[in-house]
Amino acid sequence: MRAAIHVVVIGCVLFSGCGSGRDSEVGFINETQHSEAELWSLWKAAQTSLSRQIDLNPLQRQFSSVGPDILPGDPRALRVSPHQLVISSQPDVISSALYAATGTNRPDPTGLIVCPQPCNVSYAAAYSLYARPASHYAASWEFAGNNFDALVQYELENQILKTLGYDMKWR
Repeated sequence: MRAAIHVVVIGCVLFSGCGSGRDSEVGFINETQHSEAELWSLWKAAQTSLSRQIDLNPLQRQFSSVGPDILPGDPRALRVSPHQLVISSQPDVISSALYAATGTNRPDPTGLIVCPQPCNVSYAAAYSLYARPASHYAASWEFAGNNFDALVQYELENQILKTLGYDMKWR
């Protein structure tokens, strides 16, 4: 009887540390050359930015003369956590392929990657997916200093906005 109690107690201790709760999924799948701490810093910056103000149509303004769709900040952004969010680079599209597809002439590295549907554009510096949360960026941005930070922070903002239920059509 005493042995059975020991087995039960040891089993409870072992299984309580397995982390089967939602909090065990919090974090990134970091496929970058940057540290986890750097990604967390960018996540916190994205949360803070969205808690102050939300720009819902920066892409739309690039392609038309429509005015900005700016909303007040959403304090819920401060409570959103990444859940196994993949952050990774993808190889830049080569300039000859970009030129053949769009007529745009850019030197290599182009700083652009193919943006899959339902993107509003065919090529972008970065994009996010939401079914299996992921943010991808052109590999040439990996060590572009503040440009990398701004690019990834924007994509992290997109992840937060999607989680909060915002319309992502023009983000």
